[in-house]
Amino acid sequence: MSTVLDTPIAPLRGPGFWKRARRNPSFMIGLVLSLLLLLTAGLSFVWTPHDPYEIDMALKLRPPGGTYWLGTDPFGRDIASLLLVGARASIVVGVIAVGIGLVIGTALGLLASAKRGWVEEAIMRGSDFGFAFPAILSAIMLTAVFGPGMVNAIIAIGIYNIPTFARITRASANAIWGREFVLAARACGKGSFAITIEHVLPNILSVLIVQATIRFAIAILAEAALSYLGLGTQPPQPSWGRMLSEAQTLLFQAPRLAVFPGLAIAFAVMGLNLLGDGLRDLFDPRLARKR
Repeated sequence: MSTVLDTPIAPLRGPGFWKRARRNPSFMIGLVLSLLLLLTAGLSFVWTPHDPYEIDMALKLRPPGGTYWLGTDPFGRDIASLLLVGARASIVVGVIAVGIGLVIGTALGLLASAKRGWVEEAIMRGSDFGFAFPAILSAIMLTAVFGPGMVNAIIAIGIYNIPTFARITRASANAIWGREFVLAARACGKGSFAITIEHVLPNILSVLIVQATIRFAIAILAEAALSYLGLGTQPPQPSWGRMLSEAQTLLFQAPRLAVFPGLAIAFAVMGLNLLGDGLRDLFDPRLARKR
């Protein structure tokens, strides 16, 4: 009796995966930028050039220099320190929001694939309904009821991720249910739950990992957009999106106020997207043989 065959995540266990990864520019650039994002957030817990919460109007709009590397904002706060601490909000929102979508959406997709029939139809129609409420619209509705804040932004982005993961999981799982080793497991008397956990889920993990990486980038962008609109992270907690919002009235006087957080968002999103693209290439056996 064969177990899980041709498992997509198997290359991670051997040197072949990392040998191919080093020859994949998308993966390497994305990995470096993503690690830089994590290191930036981690560094902010132990060190920042200045106190990001300290307001000193006498120091407002200082140009970049030795004391303030990237200058100061209209409230006299150090921009470099705000960028470091602002990375925390992006990562927290991204991890939790994607986690919500990944856990709930994957569970629903696996259930739809295993049960089929009316269960699958109900879950898929529910997913279609979820797509009608994008993250920003959901955040506006939650804000109207509960008020603005990071928690509501996380819930809104997480809810928006659920139907995406549900659909991808269901489509990928349906392909696995027709494989020979699943039919053999059924012939041995294994139930749907055991087959899903032991055979289906391990074989679609690579797809979920790639999708989670890409959705992480989208979550960071959504958090910045919500904070820009005043619906996300609230003062005094620094946020890249709110830094952009505060800079819009000073674009001609001090464009750096918008350039630095804009670049931070761009590099974070680009890094995660490149990492996701690289992982997709590495996990795809057809693309792997070409490299």
